Amino acid sequence: MRAMVQHIYGHPAEVLRSEELPTPDVGPEEVLVQVRAASLRIGNLFAVRGAPFLARLSTGLRRPKVGVPGYDISGEVVSVGSGVTKFVVGDEVFGVVNGACAEYAIAAESDLVHKPARLTFDEAAAIPTSALAALHGLRDAAQLQPGQHILINGASGGVGTFAVQLAKQMGAQVTGVCSTRNLDLLRDLGADHVIDYTKEDFTRGEQRYDVILDNVENRSLADCRRVLVRDGTLVLNSGTGSSGMGLMIRLIRPVLLNPFVSHRLRRFLSNPNQADLAHLGELAESGELRPVVGRTFTLGDTVAALQYVETGHARGNVVVAMSAA
Repeated sequence: MRAMVQHIYGHPAEVLRSEELPTPDVGPEEVLVQVRAASLRIGNLFAVRGAPFLARLSTGLRRPKVGVPGYDISGEVVSVGSGVTKFVVGDEVFGVVNGACAEYAIAAESDLVHKPARLTFDEAAAIPTSALAALHGLRDAAQLQPGQHILINGASGGVGTFAVQLAKQMGAQVTGVCSTRNLDLLRDLGADHVIDYTKEDFTRGEQRYDVILDNVENRSLADCRRVLVRDGTLVLNSGTGSSGMGLMIRLIRPVLLNPFVSHRLRRFLSNPNQADLAHLGELAESGELRPVVGRTFTLGDTVAALQYVETGHARGNVVVAMSAA
């Protein structure tokens, strides 16, 4: 099978190469998927670069353990292990794997769900990591309630576009922050208000919010807290903008400050689980959740896809489509 492979950490253009690898064999509780599409996000870039260094705790300290980038896929089941009961050969699925940028990938049965029939493979591949992060940030970290006012910074990105829709379904009043070209997109997704960050700084406005979901972290903690209600919640969800000790301070500071202020300052980890993934699939099947695919690349253009992600200005989700390779 063809796959994008790295043997060392570094810049994507320097370490990623197209290689032929053996098609993997399934274990008893595993599923072999012919990948039709994969989606990429900033975390995949961290895994390729091995930076920030904290990323290596899961990807391998000295060299990549997997060596094939990407986690989110959609595709067709071509083989199942002896203990698999939820899927059969020919099922269309989406979910989470290790090594998405390849023609075939092995997944645990518990990491896949059936693909909504109304979605294309490209759209389905955009769901797992981004939509789960939005769900876990809103439902679990923010504990968003009906009637609350929420501001989503970075609302036109992969997580943000899902967060706008999920927050509306939870009954919140949603304000999205984005650039001029994405204002209409956010309105179409259901945002009640939109702020063009090229013309207005949301931290200087008069509106106060019950919740802020910050997918960018391009404003200081003090600035964000200024536009929260007294007992409001700030959920921080970004791994960009700093490096080295500066990154460590930025990650830890809100957690240390939280006990001493009236606001709830939250960071969170979004761990994939089948129940939540199935819930998101049901919302997509009913038309209540719409994946936004901003750009599609071929497997051979995975480096270009990661470089586009690195700009920080990707609209919606970035997809690698195998069928177009």
